[in-house]
Amino acid sequence: MEEKEKKPGRTRLWLFILLLEGVLLIVIGTAGFMIRDGRKRELKTPPAAAIDGQTASEGELSKEGLAQESKELQPEIVIRTDGSSSDPVHVSQPEESITLLFGGDVLLSDHVLGAYERGGGIAGVLGEGFLEEMRQADIFMVNQEFPFSSRGEQAPDKQYTFRLPPEKVSIFQEMGIDIVTLANNHALDFGTDALLDSCAVLDSAGICRVGAGSLEEAQAWKTMEVKGKRIAFLGVTRVIPVAEWAATAYNPGMFSTYDPTRVLEQIQAAKGENDYVVVYVHWGIEKEEYPEDYQKTMGRQYIDAGADLVIGSHPHVLQGIEYYKEKPIVYSLGNLVFGSSIPKTMLLRAELSEETMELSIIPGTSSAGFTRELTDEGEKQAFYRYFQQLSDGISKESGDRAGGIRIREDGSLEHPTSDQP
Repeated sequence: MEEKEKKPGRTRLWLFILLLEGVLLIVIGTAGFMIRDGRKRELKTPPAAAIDGQTASEGELSKEGLAQESKELQPEIVIRTDGSSSDPVHVSQPEESITLLFGGDVLLSDHVLGAYERGGGIAGVLGEGFLEEMRQADIFMVNQEFPFSSRGEQAPDKQYTFRLPPEKVSIFQEMGIDIVTLANNHALDFGTDALLDSCAVLDSAGICRVGAGSLEEAQAWKTMEVKGKRIAFLGVTRVIPVAEWAATAYNPGMFSTYDPTRVLEQIQAAKGENDYVVVYVHWGIEKEEYPEDYQKTMGRQYIDAGADLVIGSHPHVLQGIEYYKEKPIVYSLGNLVFGSSIPKTMLLRAELSEETMELSIIPGTSSAGFTRELTDEGEKQAFYRYFQQLSDGISKESGDRAGGIRIREDGSLEHPTSDQP
């Protein structure tokens, strides 16, 4: 009798336990979904780059640091070498506009590193407006004016030699740099060991590079596929201290353009496989505000060969812009992050949309290792007038009205088309 009276109690107890387990399972399942959903949100952005069509691993992605987080909503960029034929992955629709951003010479000098330390990070080096532009651009490119290395011997009889510890590449990641050209007169300041170290450091950091390395690497263009468009980048230099700095079949070095024949061949070949071709060239004379005749000749040769945009560096000061066959030649973007006493600088924005390229300039100033955008309207308009004067000087010397530009009040560029009188 007692046995029968206990069974209903046990039944109720088991029912209670089952009900409790059910509640716990629901709670755990919900929490698990939230965790998984949170993880998806964390990883929903594809890697900023996949090399030769292969997606970067999660470990590699983590190296991007702040730069990747800031580009969270950007589409995937598929980076290829000129030999790749793999299909693109996860590209957005081609009708979307593409933003390319370009800065000039970058050297992480003692002034810059001091500003970085004092400012608690990248905010001590770059103003908020410039950082936002860099991180929102689909592709941001600069000239790297030094090697990342702790090895090598200093070049003899050279007034200025630069070298940065490999770990400082994290500053490039914080800036949101996607690609650099190494073709310049400082990449071999500490010899081929330092140059090859620099190449390896950039590769490990997920930053694309052009213009230096082995002969094959130096001459290769890199294609970035964004929103259904293929954009090829080449890095070349016409400023090297000695001939031995040029890449050969026997020695690493840079893609030299003293004789432009090979460069023109590469531009032509790149154009055959890509929608746009960008050539970033180191040329000119330091601190000269107007380009040399050979720069104008060479820039036009690049356009004739198939380049859609030519970007120059090395003078450390700004030089103007002219159009040739309705395509822009930007002779020098000056120093972007350098720590020198040259204050005027700028970013160049190129918007690609429906087979058109619209340029605009973002004026800035630099002092004591800190570079910022100009925000005062009066200062901005004065900057536009100054840059307009530089560009007008090029057109007057060339005697070509069609090459001239006009800078609008918002910094966008207007240029005559070939069918205008």
